[in-house]
Amino acid sequence: MARISGIDLPRDKRIEIALTYIFGIGLPTAKKLLAQTGVSPDVRVKDLSGEDENKLREAVDAMKVEGDLRREIAGHIKRLTTSAATAACVTAADCPCAASERKRTRAPARAPSARWPAEESRQEVNRRTGPVPVLFI
Repeated sequence: MARISGIDLPRDKRIEIALTYIFGIGLPTAKKLLAQTGVSPDVRVKDLSGEDENKLREAVDAMKVEGDLRREIAGHIKRLTTSAATAACVTAADCPCAASERKRTRAPARAPSARWPAEESRQEVNRRTGPVPVLFI
C-alpha cells in the first residue's frame, strides 16, 4: 500500500482515483500530477514501481495538502469571523443570514390555500357541486 502525504492509498484503485483520497487533491489536480510526473493514470496502486511512487510523493509534497491546507482554511474562516464578514457568517452553522436562511420555518405563516373557497362561498359551491371537504389545520 502506497503511503503519500500521510495517507494510505487504496491498493486496488487506479492511481488517478487513489490520489483523490488526499485532502486537497481532486481529479483535475491528480491528472495534472500524473502528467507532470509521467506516471500512467491507468496503473493500479499495487502495481506502482518504487520510482513512480517516489516521483508522486515528491510532487505531492511540493503542494499544500492535508494538515497544512486544513490549517490554512481554518485560519481564513477564523479571520473572517472575527471581522464579522458576510462570507464568514455563511460558513457558521448558526448564523441566520440571507444566504443561510431557512425556508421551512415560513410554512405556518403562509396564507391559506386558494384551492378551498372561503367560508361564505362554500354554501354556493355545495349547491353546485356537492359537499366540499373541510381542511383541519
